[in-house]
Amino acid sequence: TVAAARRTFEDRSWAGISGAERAGVLLRTAQILRERRDEIAYWEVLENGKPISQARGEIDHCVACFEVAAGAARLLHGDSFNSLGDNLFGMVLREPVGVVGLITPWNFPFLILCERVPFILASGCTMVVKPSEVTSATTLILGEILAEAGLPKGAYNVVTGSGRTIGQALTEHPDVDMLSFTGSTSVGRSVVHAAADTNFKKLGLELGGKNPIIVFADADLDDAADGAAFGISFNTGQCCVSSSRLIVDRRVAKEFEEILAQKMKKIVVGDPLDEATQVGAITTSQQNETIMGYIAKGKAEGARLVTGGSQMELGKGTYIEPTLFSDVTKGMSIATDEIFGPVLSSFHFDSTEEAIHLANDTVYGLAASVWSKNIDTA
Repeated sequence: TVAAARRTFEDRSWAGISGAERAGVLLRTAQILRERRDEIAYWEVLENGKPISQARGEIDHCVACFEVAAGAARLLHGDSFNSLGDNLFGMVLREPVGVVGLITPWNFPFLILCERVPFILASGCTMVVKPSEVTSATTLILGEILAEAGLPKGAYNVVTGSGRTIGQALTEHPDVDMLSFTGSTSVGRSVVHAAADTNFKKLGLELGGKNPIIVFADADLDDAADGAAFGISFNTGQCCVSSSRLIVDRRVAKEFEEILAQKMKKIVVGDPLDEATQVGAITTSQQNETIMGYIAKGKAEGARLVTGGSQMELGKGTYIEPTLFSDVTKGMSIATDEIFGPVLSSFHFDSTEEAIHLANDTVYGLAASVWSKNIDTA
């Protein structure tokens, strides 16, 4: 498959055409995606478990990504400069990297795919995609759509299978010039080692997070609670950017946690194909066990369960109540580990300096939010 991508890259049938021509293929892709939106959203729900309304919204975002990339394809250019003196003239060419490997996760199978693919193609690169083995359908559907839109054969290739075998082989392959990986930090670390051991390929990595949401006493507590409830429940908390550590001013902590708990109790968890559902199913039984294991650890290590914490029995599927723990301290597993589920840990602070320290006290660095009406405080 890498050989097919290399042949297509080197025969110039994609890399050698104008940005305007590439833009045409990307715009036709966007149009077909728009026409097949409901079908693709349905497959996302079947494999991932996210609510159908959320899946449709994600496909709309994917359409936009292809349209933006189409514009970018026309605007890519190099530079020329004459600042080197009379005897020298400088020129920078902007050329495609070559064959790009793309390894995508199961939490946003189509969204993350489409945040990468159109821009890789816009630049004239060819690619090999390895989707998660549990959510491969929409990645394969995109191949069908790109072919219909006029993408040359061999420019977009899909290999399905496990990360341990297919993903590792892609990372180590000397004919892959760049690799984009989205997934856990531990696997990301092995990707860096594998790339270094072969051809020092360029890497784009989006890894884990244990993201703080800091709430000051002067914040609109109702608004902040909305943000916190959404931040931990969206996509059932299966987001690298989930706001999973609540850091709240001790003076309002009790009041805020009560407001937040009431909002979390109202979240509609259930059948992902029901239009009213806000939070769907946990994607895999393995991930479900991992989340429930962390909830058990939270209780065992002395955190106070404010709301949630239980498996929901809905007849079929795996569903977990949005869960809030309070009195969390830094030594607890739920304080340090990325759970990747709807479990929020609450810490209390007495000073701005302590809030900053708590926010930065993590091996991860990805997302954060601050809630205050005072812009100087924020």
